Amino acid sequence: MARNIAFLLLVACFASQKFASAIDSPTATRVEQQSPPNILLILADDLGYGDVQCYNPESRIPTPNLNRLASEGMRFTDAHSPCTVCTPTRYSLMTGQMAFRVPNGGRVFTGAGGPSLIASDRLTLPKMLRDHGYSTACVGKWHIGLTFYDHDGKPIHKDSVESVKSIDYSRRIDGGPLDCGFDRFFGTACCPTTDWLYAYIDGDRIPVPPTELLNKTNLPKHPYANDNRRGWHAPDFDLEEVDMKFLEKSQQFLREHVRVTPDKPFFLFHATQAVHLPSFPGADFKGKTKSGPHGDFIFEFDHIVGELTKTLTELGLADNTLVIVTSDNGPEVPTVVHMRQDHNHDGAKPWRGVKRDNWEGGHRVPFLVRWPGKVAAGSTSSQITSLCDVFSTAADLVGQKVPDNAGEDSFSLLPILLGNDPEPIRPYLLQQAFSGARDLAIRRGKWKYLAHKGSGGNNYETNPELKQYALPDTAPTAAGQLFDLEKDPGETENLALKNPEIVVELKSLLKQSIETGRSRR
Repeated sequence: MARNIAFLLLVACFASQKFASAIDSPTATRVEQQSPPNILLILADDLGYGDVQCYNPESRIPTPNLNRLASEGMRFTDAHSPCTVCTPTRYSLMTGQMAFRVPNGGRVFTGAGGPSLIASDRLTLPKMLRDHGYSTACVGKWHIGLTFYDHDGKPIHKDSVESVKSIDYSRRIDGGPLDCGFDRFFGTACCPTTDWLYAYIDGDRIPVPPTELLNKTNLPKHPYANDNRRGWHAPDFDLEEVDMKFLEKSQQFLREHVRVTPDKPFFLFHATQAVHLPSFPGADFKGKTKSGPHGDFIFEFDHIVGELTKTLTELGLADNTLVIVTSDNGPEVPTVVHMRQDHNHDGAKPWRGVKRDNWEGGHRVPFLVRWPGKVAAGSTSSQITSLCDVFSTAADLVGQKVPDNAGEDSFSLLPILLGNDPEPIRPYLLQQAFSGARDLAIRRGKWKYLAHKGSGGNNYETNPELKQYALPDTAPTAAGQLFDLEKDPGETENLALKNPEIVVELKSLLKQSIETGRSRR
């Protein structure tokens, strides 16, 4: 009798646990829980693998908050942005689908560019979480396409300063975060301090419209201050304090959430301007590093991460919040070139290539995850990972079976996060270069095949800044490039002619993925 009572008590103990062990799942281990975790997803812009000290000990820029996050959670060393530029990557992050699979999926929007890459019937990360009771908020750079209207009610889908001038600001903006599953949005249409429209969107409208062309007279002048178009500028839009405004709005959301809906979980997507050119660090960060304005800008991003995680702690949210920090692609050309020359800092280290390139430097990115009590502190994963995988990971967290017409390129990271030491979660990894579907790459284990010549993005032969970093193609007659990343992480020796059987296998796998429209089984 005593033995039966002990057994029943043991069963009851397991049944009452907040987080249960793995259950049978077609994709990965799921977590059953009475209260699903909050999710804070912080996406940097153009932050390189080598910009962060916990990835590059020789980094010249202090990143104490990112380092602390790594010490408190898991650091992924083989994580990748789905594309080597921002718009396609953001699409893939929100949908779990590679952007080259949809019309205009290689495009980068500016100004009033659109329409949204996300189809109205597409299941998105925020839609899925909202369906499971989450409050959802997007703060910062959207950049997946919007639809503005002119005074005649006609849609505007042009990337130009003239198209911004023709916007009727009294009309609703379609296709933005509110139409894609977010309850709240505060941010910008495209790159906040780069493009033709310098104004904040609040919800589905711009409350303070632009009134004049941007006056660049009093803006900083330095090698990292280019990429700043003379577009239409709103009077409340301070180009040097954009990220501080975004931080204020995210902290406001967190505080309101605790006050108004404390029993609901939240998903907060915080997408920074930092560290995209122009490097305009805020007033509180100028001169705070010995690595110039771009170094100061990276330091500001690190501060933002620290302030958001600090706010979680102050509000009593930290223990039940999954925090993810990553980047939309590798570091930009001028920042890498000048930071190497001026400050002995390499934002792409130790990889070949930069933003737009299909070599590792263009898409291997920092990826840090903290989840107290669930993800082992100070842990590291070398699993091949994509930002596409956030989608299926969130699905597993809430017990959602991903339908066949969603998350086609997404795999759950949950077994890795919970320390179950799984087999490789991905059969292979797809990569999309700047030119979209024309230049793709595929990775399986140590082998990486680029189904094109050159970088797929930057032209190292004609770009005067990049000529010094050009490497000869050791198999110039081959149709593509094959690298063994275990023996040659710098991608210096093209093995396509020496290993034709590997090329055939990877090309066949890539063709199959294109034809079936998916990499997830």
